[in-house]
Amino acid sequence: MDTAIEKNWEVYALKYAERADRTRGDSFIFDDHSNQAHTIDYFIWVLKSDKDIIVVDTGYDYDEAKRRDRPIQRAPSEALKAINVEASDVTDVIITHLHYDHAGGLKDFPNAKFHLQETEMAYATGPCMCHETIKMPFTGEHVCEMVKNLYSGRVVFYNGIGSIKGGVTVHLIGGHSRGLQSVRVKTENGYLCLASDATHFYENFLMGKPFPIVVDLEDMLNGFKLIKSLATSNDMVIPGHDPLVKNFFPKEGTSGFVWRLDKGPTSPVKI
Repeated sequence: MDTAIEKNWEVYALKYAERADRTRGDSFIFDDHSNQAHTIDYFIWVLKSDKDIIVVDTGYDYDEAKRRDRPIQRAPSEALKAINVEASDVTDVIITHLHYDHAGGLKDFPNAKFHLQETEMAYATGPCMCHETIKMPFTGEHVCEMVKNLYSGRVVFYNGIGSIKGGVTVHLIGGHSRGLQSVRVKTENGYLCLASDATHFYENFLMGKPFPIVVDLEDMLNGFKLIKSLATSNDMVIPGHDPLVKNFFPKEGTSGFVWRLDKGPTSPVKI
């Protein structure tokens, strides 16, 4: 655990894929318009402060894209180059949970330590994986890769709340996956919460609409309250998969797939 004095961080969202062949019924339980189309975006996130760099989640690669028939637009590890980051130089990667789209590129960060909740590792390697429905968002090779990283001394575990570096903490949420964690980041505009899949979309947490892939519904609903408390305002809660993030926050650079989050939205978040 890092106990350094808190400092401000820059925060970037890098989009690497999207999927339009889905409906609102895939995003919200008991939705009144469940057959309407509902696109999902896929991101990784990067934190920068002075020379310190932290990557949040690895996304998934072309092999996984082919395996699941869910194409990607670019390899997440290659997307990092748009903000002058080389995956091989990254020393800290926070894994919010071990689902394929968040931990499918572990091998692309050969020099990183991975920051993970104890509960998530136990969940992904335990008896719950005997159930096909629960196992579906996981890929065995990714989980095995994390176990290999553990045995090579490259996994740091947390049990609830943990400090990664000054101004960056992780917080156990659960709900969507047993050991899902969100990330709280200090910025020049207050505290930002990278919620990851504690809320896939703004509508999940702002309207109290749970996402259908859920291990513990009570934890998910309580998580909506917790992520709000981790951010200075609801505008600074960043959902894990919402295309609206691209509308509310400014683009960074010329790549067309990077957005700057720490400066806050360009207009109040409304859905």
